[in-house]
Amino acid sequence: MRRYLVFLIVPCIFLLDRWTKLLIIQSLAYLESIEFAPFFSLVHVRNFGGAFGLFAGFGFARYFFMFLPLLIIAILIYMMVAYRTSIGKMFALALILSGAIGNVYERILYGYVTDFLDFYYQSWHWPAFNVADISISTGVGLWLFVELREMMKTRKK
Repeated sequence: MRRYLVFLIVPCIFLLDRWTKLLIIQSLAYLESIEFAPFFSLVHVRNFGGAFGLFAGFGFARYFFMFLPLLIIAILIYMMVAYRTSIGKMFALALILSGAIGNVYERILYGYVTDFLDFYYQSWHWPAFNVADISISTGVGLWLFVELREMMKTRKK
């Protein structure tokens, strides 16, 4: 039963993601930005594609990036419920799940995802992202770390 406590992360990150996106939508006009540092600004942009705007110009992108995350969400929930795994892996999967739910919710609601964190150097900008993207990226990184650590432990035996 304790292993399912990790699911409490999901509503927390989802609500943080929704709150930050709504703040941006209410505070900044579309494409407006506020510079905070010579390398960071808040910007109100819409991502109609996948990760970092991938395939945004293609007509299929809206539906593909709506249904693919739904499939991933179902697989993640199944993996978390059906398999007994380490707390590190459960935490990583919960982070990925939280971000996927946050972005797919907005994609279903609006047809796009609101991104607002803009890091840059001079005229080079990293694609804008949001809290859900941070959660997904952190979860994937943690999952890889845990998998590699478990693999190293197995090899030593």
